[in-house]
Amino acid sequence: MKLTGVELRRVRMPLVAPFRTSFGVETTRDVLLLRAVTDEAEGWGECVALTDPLYSSEYVDGAADVLRRYLVPALAAHERLDANMVAPALHRFKGHRMAKAALEMAVLDAELRAAGRPLARELGAVRERVPCGVSVGIMGSVGELLDAVDGYLDAGYVRIKLKIQPGWDVEPVRAVRERFGDDVLLQVDANTAYTLANARHLARLDPFGLLLIEQPLDEEDVLGHAELARTLATPICLDESITSAKAAADAIRLGACSIVNIKPGRVGGYLEARRVHDVCAAHGVPVWAGGMLETGLGRAANVALAALPGFTLPGDTSASDRYYRTDITPPFVLEDGHLPVPTAPGLGVEPLPDALAAVTTGTDWLPL
Repeated sequence: MKLTGVELRRVRMPLVAPFRTSFGVETTRDVLLLRAVTDEAEGWGECVALTDPLYSSEYVDGAADVLRRYLVPALAAHERLDANMVAPALHRFKGHRMAKAALEMAVLDAELRAAGRPLARELGAVRERVPCGVSVGIMGSVGELLDAVDGYLDAGYVRIKLKIQPGWDVEPVRAVRERFGDDVLLQVDANTAYTLANARHLARLDPFGLLLIEQPLDEEDVLGHAELARTLATPICLDESITSAKAAADAIRLGACSIVNIKPGRVGGYLEARRVHDVCAAHGVPVWAGGMLETGLGRAANVALAALPGFTLPGDTSASDRYYRTDITPPFVLEDGHLPVPTAPGLGVEPLPDALAAVTTGTDWLPL
């Protein structure tokens, strides 16, 4: 394909309820979307960077800037382009994996639409639907948490993930276990909120039979995670620390984790995410699909990824109404705790023009 232009589009998506984690509270998602226009088809990408550099060093204004000034012009230098060329073409620019992932996603969507191939088949999916978990933010009270979990279980979610931080960990987990029993698939996510000095305290979570504890320590403290893994009975899962297939291989070799959360934006794109999956599968390490409060575009791609064989744990591929009253694509609706894998070419979904226009706050056309 020949890339002829890229549109950067900012949309503002109000959340159905505030979402609180150990690094902050979100009430609205400021999302950067990309539309890659080629001589054969158009494709959409979604950048998962947050408004502020709290989850990672990336943030949405910075992503828009690096795309505009460096990444998109770098692709323009190539007469013919396909998705496998994107990462090598951008390699000389350090970091900015979420921005790179969004651009690769848009090119990949365009390429697959032109060829009539669905993303799921391209990645190697083996399922027609995927089981869905839900991420439950930090609440104002245990009672409020129990009500939220009750609602999600009634909706059919097959796994519950609780966000935790110091002062909100053992008691909420105990309350959920006592209220809903040991049969509920339950895990926790610390988003780097603890240090190795908290190991004895974190061990108090062991009696509750959790699937895993996700990213308890700083993203750079891989050795600390390895030491913590030798202390806890609860399996350690890494999220923020896994930035590439190599990072995953190193963490597994060091014994820093026995489970991996794969987020395509965090590792630089869906093609690298597939490589992370392959590395983990080769080591017998189960993986699951993380989420970054994506719109229907990112959700479609995540569901396709979650249909690969190594994704043996329910992911954060929740239904659209978990976060948004109105999505920019036809909504993903939970059916018996699962979401269907899109089968149309490319991502398998497209923005609804009126819904997209209603939340758009600005566009920037980059001709090539």
